[in-house]
Amino acid sequence: MPKSTSNMQLPPPLGRDAALFLDFDGTLVGLAPTPEAIEIPPALVSLLSDLSDQLGGALAVVSGRQIDSIDRFLAPLRLPAAGEHGVQRRDATGHTQEQRAPDLAPILEIANELARVHEGLLVERKHAAIALHYRLAPQLEAVCQDAMSRAIANNPQLELMHGKFVFEVKPAGVNKGIAIDAFMTEAPFAGRTPVFLGDDTTDESGFSVVQPRGGIAVKVGSGPSLALHRLESPRAVYEWLVQARDLLAAPKAEAANTKADADAPQESPRSPE
Repeated sequence: MPKSTSNMQLPPPLGRDAALFLDFDGTLVGLAPTPEAIEIPPALVSLLSDLSDQLGGALAVVSGRQIDSIDRFLAPLRLPAAGEHGVQRRDATGHTQEQRAPDLAPILEIANELARVHEGLLVERKHAAIALHYRLAPQLEAVCQDAMSRAIANNPQLELMHGKFVFEVKPAGVNKGIAIDAFMTEAPFAGRTPVFLGDDTTDESGFSVVQPRGGIAVKVGSGPSLALHRLESPRAVYEWLVQARDLLAAPKAEAANTKADADAPQESPRSPE
């Protein structure tokens, strides 16, 4: 369970040996009334591309979204990614693994019926999960939780996850921490220091994997967390990432300037007149 960490500190600068894992909604981009209504900061794609290059490709998005949704918003980038909390995972070579989807028809029927009866609910059908969003009707939290809990009561293959204004039914035993663990066994992530930024309760499993490895866990926004570091908003995340890119670029720039100075033609000493 997350614990209160009122003494959280700002994260340290990103090292060149880092393996960087980033949640998407609420971390890289601000939350929106619906999943499709998010706004991508104009320079975010180029920033992530630069950081990926500087880290030797060891940058991955770890999200509750499906991978094709991440790709669409970050086009033309196709970063290593874990989608649906790890149900889908694409490694650095571009190979994608997907867990077999369970029978979600009964869950979908219950969620759709609830959305028909109550205005403001949104049902999102994923590859292997059903998400019931109630951001536009927060007063229905208990109703949504009760309905989705009863829907999976007799199915041990499924579990209910509670995020920010969403209840999601997904395969049991799948989470972001497991996905990060898998990345850390593969090139180019293996042997690096893991750093994970996330804003929601669904990111806590990632924090619980990263910190015991000697890595850095960063909670975005308010609320209790296992993470020992905090940034206050997606805007603060963006600024931290810009600073990281600039710091990582600095040694190369200095080396290039030093080489240019060494290669420059030297003036011959003038003879005294």
